[in-house]
Amino acid sequence: MQPSIETVDIILPLEISEDEQAWRKACALILGVSPDKIGEMRLRKHSIDARQRTIKVQLRLDVALGGKLPEEKNLSWSCAPLPSTPRKVIIVGSGPAGLFAALRCLELGAKPVVLERGKDASARRFDLAPILREGRVIEDSNYCFGEGGAGTFSDGKLYTRATKRGPVARIYQILVAHGAPERILTDAHPHIGSNLLPNVVKAMRQSILEGGGEVHFQHKVVDLAMLDGKLRSVITADGLEFDADALILATGHSARDIYQLLDRHALLLEAKPFAVGFRIEHSQALIDRNQYHLGKDEKRPRLLPAASYRLATKIHERGVHSFCMCPGGFIVPAATENDEVVVNGMSLSRRDSPFANSGMVTTVEPEDLQELAKQHGVLAGLVFQKQLEQSAKQAGGGGQVAPGQRLVDYLEGKDSAQLPKTSYFPGIRAAPLHEMLPEVMTARMKQGLGEFGRKIRNYLSEEALLIGFETRTSSPVRIPRLDNSLEHPDLRGLFPCGEGAGYAGGIVSAALDGLRVADAACA
Repeated sequence: MQPSIETVDIILPLEISEDEQAWRKACALILGVSPDKIGEMRLRKHSIDARQRTIKVQLRLDVALGGKLPEEKNLSWSCAPLPSTPRKVIIVGSGPAGLFAALRCLELGAKPVVLERGKDASARRFDLAPILREGRVIEDSNYCFGEGGAGTFSDGKLYTRATKRGPVARIYQILVAHGAPERILTDAHPHIGSNLLPNVVKAMRQSILEGGGEVHFQHKVVDLAMLDGKLRSVITADGLEFDADALILATGHSARDIYQLLDRHALLLEAKPFAVGFRIEHSQALIDRNQYHLGKDEKRPRLLPAASYRLATKIHERGVHSFCMCPGGFIVPAATENDEVVVNGMSLSRRDSPFANSGMVTTVEPEDLQELAKQHGVLAGLVFQKQLEQSAKQAGGGGQVAPGQRLVDYLEGKDSAQLPKTSYFPGIRAAPLHEMLPEVMTARMKQGLGEFGRKIRNYLSEEALLIGFETRTSSPVRIPRLDNSLEHPDLRGLFPCGEGAGYAGGIVSAALDGLRVADAACA
């Protein structure tokens, strides 16, 4: 007789949330059976509810009554051999959009040829040392460019607002098949960590190669060849030309030269909203105390992860919000050229740094940049970003030293005499950040931060630090595409994709867009 299988949601106090006997008793109570009738349980979802002082854990379990659950196979990825003359799809960029697009092309019997301007993940790691220790940016191999894209050496957060849970689950399954921890399948807010992500993306590259695709590093695309309104080939900086049946452009939001290339060819681009601001840093202990309702000297319980937060408000029709919050993390230099300073956040899988940091940004709409647009047109947002980054470089005084200011001083509009400790390795220098954004944006940031200080106790403390500038939240330019074919309206065979094209906002949404665009490019 086959066992009856039920899916059960239970809520347990934190201290017994890992006790399987407590699981069994709670499931039995809900199902109206004795605990000994439950043969086997399997965790499907785990989330923490810390809204009240007594912290609860919500669990979803598959439960077998009177027997065992069906055995689950280890997750793996494979594809059929390519046909003798497959459709060839050039993919520019090896971030999540590009990698998932390449895997999907292979599943559909097309041959992906991935062209990446940066280096493979192993070599790329060595290129982070000069930017951290010498303040010198290797311009095609850094925190933004290289195998895996900007996410490789970041927190690896997999949170998404996507509502199509089936495709999202598929993204997680492919990541696990390539070495990501299985807990991402069950955690409500999964993350992988910058120490684990490089091996995952290397395994994905190996699948692409074994499936019959190609991956070429240090192949920077500098031009497109077109004939009669159709893409013919792409040309790289070393003079190579790659013919293509289709081109998936998945370059990420920091490849500004790609926007300039398309603009030179008079291909349609659109200005879009984006956001700029700072990295804000606190002690992780302060965030833990507030989010988990701990006493002043009470340590975070072992079963709780480093606490995070999300803050958002709207002021004068513009957003002010936290972005890419990194609990137990580090602030890192994300510049892609040597005349700029850009900051971003990252965490290791353990999230055990004593610091918590987050982007703290305000929305910039195209109409906010009308003066720049008079000269620079649709690329005005790129120019605005660059101006902020260059001002940060100048204020930092050299290398990748970043301008910093105590949060309380920023709110009061005065210079900081001293700065607190920071996780930002290249170092910080006191600077008047309150004077470095446009006045209207500074006013919004101050009002928004004041609101957030009423939501999280001591958020506006003396030890809170702002570091400038966080400018790469998203692209200020959208590369348009047709709704039905997903091709660029001016160039057949060109498929804009992912975050750089303006259709994603993180690892999972970029991966989902990669799958969708690959379907269109292989049709």
